[in-house]
Amino acid sequence: MNQHYFTENPESEIKEKRFTESICGSSLTFTSVSGVFSFETKIDRASENLIKNFTPSGMSVLDIGCGYGAIGLYIKSIFPQQNITMIDVNNRALDYTKKNAASNNLSVEALNSNLFTALEGRTFDDIISNPPIAAGKELNTRLITESYEHLSKNGALWLVAFHNKGGSTLKKVMETIFGNVTDVDKSGGVRVYKSIRK
Repeated sequence: MNQHYFTENPESEIKEKRFTESICGSSLTFTSVSGVFSFETKIDRASENLIKNFTPSGMSVLDIGCGYGAIGLYIKSIFPQQNITMIDVNNRALDYTKKNAASNNLSVEALNSNLFTALEGRTFDDIISNPPIAAGKELNTRLITESYEHLSKNGALWLVAFHNKGGSTLKKVMETIFGNVTDVDKSGGVRVYKSIRK
C-alpha cells in the first residue's frame, strides 16, 4: 500500500536515522523515521532555508505539518522565548516530534490536527510550514486561507517551497488571500514566502 507522509497512521515498517546538525549556531540531534517527511540524515534544504530566514513577529509560532519536528524545534532553540505549537495529521510524526523535543530539552506543544481542526479559536503571531505540495492545490489553498483566520493582527505566514514545483502557485494564493507576499529568500530554486495579516 502506497502511503504519503500525510497519512494519519502510517503502516510502513519503522526505520530510524539519527543525526546531529547545526543551523544558526544551534546544534540539535534528531531521529528521523520512515513514513514521515523527511526520512534523511540531514535537514532538507527547504526547511533549512525557512529556519535561517525566520524572524518572529510576536511570541507564538504554529508549525503546520511538523514532520519529526525540525523546523519548530530549531525555532524554539534559536528563539527560546517563543511559544511553539506543532501540528501534524501523522501520528508517527508527532511521536518523533515529542521524542526529538525531549532529547534536545526543548518544551513545545505537539498536537494531532488536520490543519486547524484542533485549534479552534486560537491565533498565533507566526505560522510556518514546509507545506505538503504533494497533497494537492486544494489542501494547500485551505492551509493558506485558514492560516489568515488564525493569525493575530500583523502576524505572518511563512511558507517555503521549490518555486517551480508548486511554490509559484502558493505565492499567488498568498497574494490573493493576504493582499501581500514577499520573497524573503531565493536560493537554488527554493523560495521562502511571507505574507502579513494587516
